[in-house]
Amino acid sequence: MSGPHEPPETQPDRSGLLKFGLIGTVILALCCFTPLLVVLFGVVGLSAVLGWLDYVLLPALAVFIGITLYALWRRGRS
Repeated sequence: MSGPHEPPETQPDRSGLLKFGLIGTVILALCCFTPLLVVLFGVVGLSAVLGWLDYVLLPALAVFIGITLYALWRRGRS
């Protein structure tokens, strides 16, 4: 029983996880498959870090793809 002063029950926002996963995947894919970060790091003067970039970008891309797939799986179940 809900009274007149109680807030209506709402569904939790499930699209936030999907948006987060998709935005992260797109940004990391651009950084992995284009010379975007290479040029940016060269301009800023951090070109010595470029050798270590793959150790961070590829696992992060896998994590964001996993988040996106999990959000799509949850959306399909509901």
